[in-house]
Formats: sequence, structure tokens, C-alpha cells
Amino acid sequence: MLTLFHHPMSSSSRFVRLILNEYDVATNLIEEYEWARRREFLVLNPAGSVPVLLAEREVPLCGAYVIYEYLDETRGGLRRDQRFFPENPLERAEVRRLTEWFLTKFESEVTRHIVRERIYKREIPLAQGGGAPDSQTLRNARANIRPHMKYLEWLCASRDWLAGNSISYADLAAAASLSVLDFMGELDWKSFPASRDWYMRIKSRPSFRPLLNDRIRGIAPSTHYADLDF
Repeated sequence: MLTLFHHPMSSSSRFVRLILNEYDVATNLIEEYEWARRREFLVLNPAGSVPVLLAEREVPLCGAYVIYEYLDETRGGLRRDQRFFPENPLERAEVRRLTEWFLTKFESEVTRHIVRERIYKREIPLAQGGGAPDSQTLRNARANIRPHMKYLEWLCASRDWLAGNSISYADLAAAASLSVLDFMGELDWKSFPASRDWYMRIKSRPSFRPLLNDRIRGIAPSTHYADLDF
């Protein structure tokens, strides 16, 4: 059995969990708090960040990009027509571009800041920057949501799936990122109907169900978070 060190509100961790669930890989989940700088965890990943997957022979694979490429090579090839990478190299490039868009650009402009202010700072010691959320940081991050959602809306309205005609890692990465904000009720789905329909399709997949059961101490999920039809 593989082991995944993760945090339930980490977009990259959720992305990897979706892939593992899609490939039906038995996985032991260990919740890791990056700010704790646990010595045993730093031995696995000196960067101290999640996700980290202990692969075969307990070799640590660090970071979502490394992990998803590894899982595609070791599990994805067995899926053939159901693989999350298309056969065409240019189409694969588009999948990688959009995966990076949501796990890097969207993360750095939106998700990371809202998660830190609303969730992580409740657990981080004051000496390490914990405490009350910074309202200006939240305003700045929330202002960035709409441009990203408008781009997502265009993708959803013009394509069957985000990167083309079939579901890909790009869809899983985007859904993982958005699900974190959806948990906190930060998204106005009514203004983006095509995106909402796309998200409902992803949300209804069996691989998504464990994510819908995630809970954070002291923070209730949005009322529609676990609803498949919202």
C-alpha cells in the first residue's frame, strides 16, 4: 500500500488523491501540517511541503507534478482509452499547461492566500504568523477569483472538457483547486453556469466522494459542498 502525506485543504494534495482514487490505488493517508516542520517529514521532503507520496519500496515522491507524472507512467498506461493524457503530444501539452495554470497560477493568486488566512492561521502558532486573518490579503485574493472563473467559463463553454474532448489531468487539477474554495463558500457558481455544470460532472465521479467527506475542525463546509446537484 502506498502512503500519501497530505492536507485536506491543499489543492495539490487533493489533485493527487483524485488520481489515486481514479486509479483505485490503495493508499494510506497521513495528514501533515507543513508549518509544524516535523523532523521525520523533512527527512522525506526537505522542502517541507505536501503532497509527498511514498511509492514502491517507500521511495518519497515530492510535489504534485512529480507524483502525477509517476502515477500516469505506472498506472495510467494500463487504462488505454481511459487514460488522463491524450495520445497527441500537442494535446498532452495543453493538459500540462492547464494543470500548471490551476496548481501554480490560480494557487499563487487565489487559493493559497484564502486557505492560509481562513484555515491555516487558526492552527499556526502566533510566532510563526498565525492568528487573525488579514482582511486586505483576503480582499486581494477574492478580487482575483473572477478573472480566473471567467477563463474557466470560456473553457467549459467551448470544449467538452477543459483540455479537449475527454477528461484529463487538467480537469482533476482544476476541480481539486476549486473544491477547496467551494468548501469555504468562496465561489459564486450562479454567475458561471457552464463551469457549474462541468464541476457537477466532476463532483459526481466516485473518485470525488472522499473529498466531499473532508472536514476541518471549527469550520463548517458550505451548505452545498457535498451536494451533487446544487
